[in-house]
Amino acid sequence: MRERGSSCWSSHGAGATRLLAGAAIFLATAVQAHAQTEALGPEAPKGPARPAINWFYRWQEDWSVLADPALRTDPFDPIKYIPFGPDPKTYLSLGLTIRERFESLSFRMPPVLEPDDYLLDRVQLHADLHLGPHVRIFTQLVDARAFWKNVVGPADQDRLDVEQAFVDVSVPLGQGNLTFSVGRREPDFGLQRFVDMRDGPNVRQPFDSVAADYTRNDWRVVAFYARPVDTRDQRPFDDVSSGHFTVTGARVERRNVGPGTLSLFGAQLRDDNASYLAASGQERRNVLDLRYVGRAAGWDWDFEGMGQGGSVGGKDVRAWGGGSLFGYTWASRPWSPRLGLQFDAATGTRDPSGNTLRTFNPLFPNGFYEMLSGYPGYANFVHVRASAMVHPIKTLSTVFNVGALWRSTTADAVYLLPAIPVPGTAGQGSAYSGTYAQIRLDWVISPHVTGAIDGEQFWQSQSLHDAGATDGHFIGVELKLGI
Repeated sequence: MRERGSSCWSSHGAGATRLLAGAAIFLATAVQAHAQTEALGPEAPKGPARPAINWFYRWQEDWSVLADPALRTDPFDPIKYIPFGPDPKTYLSLGLTIRERFESLSFRMPPVLEPDDYLLDRVQLHADLHLGPHVRIFTQLVDARAFWKNVVGPADQDRLDVEQAFVDVSVPLGQGNLTFSVGRREPDFGLQRFVDMRDGPNVRQPFDSVAADYTRNDWRVVAFYARPVDTRDQRPFDDVSSGHFTVTGARVERRNVGPGTLSLFGAQLRDDNASYLAASGQERRNVLDLRYVGRAAGWDWDFEGMGQGGSVGGKDVRAWGGGSLFGYTWASRPWSPRLGLQFDAATGTRDPSGNTLRTFNPLFPNGFYEMLSGYPGYANFVHVRASAMVHPIKTLSTVFNVGALWRSTTADAVYLLPAIPVPGTAGQGSAYSGTYAQIRLDWVISPHVTGAIDGEQFWQSQSLHDAGATDGHFIGVELKLGI
């Protein structure tokens, strides 16, 4: 993260007004949803399936089924489906997402994590226009603010900008369907760990991109050229992307490979101004990724491995990273308990003065996959975590995690997300980095309101204490409204 200057168009008074308005909307919606549930009662008849809010990818929602008046049962349906003419596939859908998230950090991890208490506020407004079954225009504005945060970085604040604005054109092709997409959008060409839209922080990561997406039965092939959008936050609508930082590649996915889905992802990352502890300059990093995800007979799994080659400056790149998640769920038992195990690893550079850079580049990692505090980063590490999940009620999940961290090599640094080295750790101390415990609760309060609580406690190694780190906690409390 980097510190930003203050701006005259932001004030604590405006922040207080936004918070009060958001709180009022949250309360009104929750009360309304509770009243509707009570009115229906436990024996309420079940009608046909209707759409639900996709809390992570609002652009994936399809409200065309509301052409059937019998499915318009929600007070917000008049703005979710606004028809134009006789074609039910020609319509406009409007939506809003408000997220209020309080975070408390008590531990220190140089250079960016310091004790702090602050509020993250994010408002997203979108319009989804469908012009028949083949053309779709999606636009989303965002206003993300960080109140009372000591150091505000590009992942914390972006006051009034275009988060997404893209056009999809779909045409039948053979026995499948081909979709061309152009514009600014959240990634749909990557994988869970290494290419994600970064929902955990306050500012998500869109890309200015061009893509072709072909689906046929169980097959899907996506080819793309994308430029990550750089958050500026100096004035409204100033976010830009550049040809100096691009990702080009393709992904092939096949469902029903046994009880799971197999995908192969290949791409080249081009960064004209890359900087690592052991190399800097032009980065041309080639990646090849294989992932297999599935579930069967109570078991679930997610196995993934990525190899990286290419060059940074005058050095060759030879790096790899990967992870595995697997567990077993007793679905017929009370609370549907699940026990799981997670293992992750990524290479680091063993010889900083040599001609080979082995530090893994996590690309655009998913903050939810590790921990929302930003520690650890997905480079030069080995990570083992045991987990237990229960559902006290259908709409509430509780996860308990205990994990430990090591470095792949002590010649390289300990890293924070996404790939920020901790000063004073490269070439110093032991491989062991620390231990942590975590609890997270996710509650679907109503179809329009969700809540989450995330708590993490870190016990750092002596090597990190020597580098200025301290033990402590991270707490996050979140409330979301969706329309």
